[in-house]
Parts: sequence; structure tokens; C-alpha cells
Amino acid sequence: MRAVVFEKFHTFPSLTEVEKPVPGAGEVLLKVAGSGACHSDVAIYNEFDEGAPGAQNPPFVLGHEVSGWVEEVGPGVEGFAQGEAHLVYGPIGCGHCKACSRGQDTYCENAATMPYLATGIGRDGGMAEYVVVPARNLVPLGDADPVDAAPLSDAALTPYHAIKNSLPNLSGGGRFALVIGLGGLGQIAVQILTALTGATVIATDMKEDAMRRAEANGAITVAGGEGQVERIREITGGRGVDAAFDFVGATPTIKTAQASMAQMGRLTVVGIAGGVTEWSFFATPYESTITNTYWGTIEELHEVVAMYRKGQIRPDVERYSLDEALEAYRKLESGQLSGRAVVVPHQS
Repeated sequence: MRAVVFEKFHTFPSLTEVEKPVPGAGEVLLKVAGSGACHSDVAIYNEFDEGAPGAQNPPFVLGHEVSGWVEEVGPGVEGFAQGEAHLVYGPIGCGHCKACSRGQDTYCENAATMPYLATGIGRDGGMAEYVVVPARNLVPLGDADPVDAAPLSDAALTPYHAIKNSLPNLSGGGRFALVIGLGGLGQIAVQILTALTGATVIATDMKEDAMRRAEANGAITVAGGEGQVERIREITGGRGVDAAFDFVGATPTIKTAQASMAQMGRLTVVGIAGGVTEWSFFATPYESTITNTYWGTIEELHEVVAMYRKGQIRPDVERYSLDEALEAYRKLESGQLSGRAVVVPHQS
């Protein structure tokens, strides 16, 4: 079968022939419906160095945002029918520590001993015609479109987890939420905030078209650049925002979020651009919090799928054939994508 393979550090992936996988004990073979191209993939092949923290050794098939139809089940697997559509929960932990027991494989206590982090991150992923995944990691989609659902497993789950952790800050009247960075995750974050809270959602980006899409989903937008923080604080009546979500994670965006915070506010840095910041007692709103999150739990992915099936969240998807997969990654690298690129291996 054909697949997009990460073969060497600091080297663009290849579209090549690999052996079709066979499900082992406790595993399911999926015929891939869709696989989202994520900036984390670019980091895997373009930014990480061999041996660096988080680096996963090649070769392996990319693709950690995956949906598909059950094709075959391995020994000991029951309860799945051929042709059923499922979404893949990407993270794979040891399965027996406290974190894994609560479905939070992202924080597996034995991650250092695992041979991979997730489907598509160290283990063969979904940028292929077929993929094998643990049966435990499948979330049923019912009759929902599995292609458009593919990005939910990261681009929706990641902001959902961050927002859910911040719900106490957004409970009550007159609350404000700030979304910085209106790429795939930021756009869905606006939708989640609108669906789960009564907060006024302020969204900011440098791209005009991205801000228009956020406005269509209920956000008030503020353009990046000079006067950005002043405008944000003006919208809040000078008080600042109760919860901020930085989906970039660069030093300037973190500082923008910090300068926009209210007392007792919460800033969650979700983006992994590697930014740093400073803290000082008198320059920081009292009892405000700066934290970070990584992905989410499988239970939360079930909740995300429920929101998707109810029409509360809808990823902005651009579909590509497998032949066009490398072009999708080139566009992702150069910032040319306006939506989430989803590779559809079996599209006619």
C-alpha cells in the first residue's frame, strides 16, 4: 500500500510503497477515511534532532489525526463490525499506570519506556491506505462524516481539553475568553467556547480571512499588531480576560496574553512554538495562572465526537488525495492553507 513516510530527520517525507499492516492481538485494521496534516508532523520531520526530547526515531508513517472504517480485527477483539466508522484516539501509553487508567495516555507515567508516543508519532500512522490501531483507542462516529471528523482527534480534542480545564474561570455572567492564533485549533476553540460557555469570545490573528471565519462563529476579533492589547482590554471594560488560550506559543503571543489577563485569570499555552516569558509579582494580575496542556483524554474525545454529531463544532477541511499528500504538507509549511488539510486515501 502507499503511505507518507518520515524517513530521516530534517528531511521532507516521501510517498512510498509499504507493507499493508496486519492487526495483532487487541488491534483493529482500519481502511483510512481521512488523515489530517498537522504542524506537529512538520516538527517531527523538520525541527526535531535525533535524541532530542520528544523526538521519535524514523522510519514510520505519519498521521495522528485519523478516521476510518473497520476492515479487520485481530485476535481477542470483539464488538466491532466491518465497515463501521471510527475516530482514532492517537496517544498510546503503557495502559496500566494511573494516567492511562483514567484515559489520559498523554501523561503516561511510563512514557520514557514506550517505543512510541502515539499513532503517527513513533508508530505507523494514518497517512496511508490502511492503519492498525489498538481497539481501545477507537471512538465510534455512527453516521457522521468520517473524513471531516478526522481532525477532531487533535485539532478539536486539544483545545477542548484546555477549555474544559478552564471552565471554572468562565462560569458566570460577564466573562471574557481570548483565543490567540486562528489556525485549525484556534478556529475550533472559538466554536467550543461558544457552545460550552456564555463568555464573550475575543479572537486575534494576523490574517484577515482567519478573523472573518472566527467572526462567523461568534467571536469579536482584534487584529494583531500595534494597539492589540489595548483593544482587547477595551472590549472587557478594562478588566482583562478571564481565560486566554494561546494556540501559537511564541514569546510575543504569550506576552500578549499575559498583558490581557484579569485578576484571577487563567492563561493556557497550547501552541508549541517554544516561546518564553517573565514573571514578576507586581506586573502580574493577582492570583492569575499560567499553565500548559497537551492533547486530551479518550473520554474527552467521546465528548468531542458528541459535539460534532450535534453540529456544535465543524472543522474547516480541505480535502487532498493521497497523490496530493506531499503538496498538502508543502502548503502547511508555507502557511498557504486556510483550513485543515485532510488526506483522503480512497477518494475516487
